Amino acid sequence: MRKLLPLLLLFVGLLVADVCAQQDSGPKVSRSFGEVDERRLLESKWKYTYAIHLESNTTIHKAENFYEYYLYFRYNYTYQEYLNGRLTKGRFKVEGRELIYSFKHIKKFAVAELSRNRLVLEFTQPNSKGTYQYHFVRVESEDAPFIKPANELPDVIVEMEEKKKGGGLFSFAKRKSKKKKKKRKQKKYKDDRVYINIELIGGGYYGGIDPVLRDYIHIKSDGRLIKEFKTVDKGLNVTRKDIPREELEAFAEFVDKKGFFELERIYDCDNSICQKRKQEKPRPIPLRLAIAYGKKKKVVTLSIWGKDRHKVQYVDYPPALEAIIEAIQRMAHRIESNES
Repeated sequence: MRKLLPLLLLFVGLLVADVCAQQDSGPKVSRSFGEVDERRLLESKWKYTYAIHLESNTTIHKAENFYEYYLYFRYNYTYQEYLNGRLTKGRFKVEGRELIYSFKHIKKFAVAELSRNRLVLEFTQPNSKGTYQYHFVRVESEDAPFIKPANELPDVIVEMEEKKKGGGLFSFAKRKSKKKKKKRKQKKYKDDRVYINIELIGGGYYGGIDPVLRDYIHIKSDGRLIKEFKTVDKGLNVTRKDIPREELEAFAEFVDKKGFFELERIYDCDNSICQKRKQEKPRPIPLRLAIAYGKKKKVVTLSIWGKDRHKVQYVDYPPALEAIIEAIQRMAHRIESNES
């Protein structure tokens, strides 16, 4: 009997290890950590593909030909959903890792995954029957059944890039040959530097001799500035330049001191005259400004930016916001004007 006891204990140990291994190899709950970057949602369109029961890893529904569901998260924190030919609207918001928007009986979802091309929304039933994940893939505007309002610009895909020119006043190094000219050295900066990201798009009015289709400025944390400008007649013009990191840090401090991160998210019409102006020609183009500075981030949207040809400002927004936007535009245009 004493000889059998060690063998029995060994058998039990192997059995427990096998059970644990089976549990570990089973379906795992997919989780992303940290707060959801709501900037990834704004102005994004998604197509539903399938749903699974997470605990059993069982597909419970697929989007076949007879089932079409699309989601469109807009810059003003409203959403549109298209379900089998029916278009409905509502408001959404992001709180931590929760996406609050209403779909049938579900009022909010956990964001299990949000990447450039994938969105996974998660819902756990209160009766403990399990957790369900709804999988979406990102789609382009032409593949989504949403109609853009009359006062907004159409989405534009970048077709080409402007040919790189020789170094100007703000070049960091001169290229000694055509081969080297085509290759830009990546500017290295310390990893411990504060993250800074600036995106400015839209603004102005759609009209004139050569209407503007796209006006976009993006300044990355390493000082890389990208400006995309497209008109009806001249097409797309893309420029890429570098600005000093020190200047970028000084601008970020200027933005912080101006109270940008405490501003409202949306500045819109507060009277009927302003609402009517949205539909008149030349059409006002909404402006969106997104700035991240370290852990601080803010996206501000203006339904009508600046003054029209009659020198009328229709939307009331803080002078600090105007100063920030004009500073970004001056920074971008100053670099372009010094090109050789």
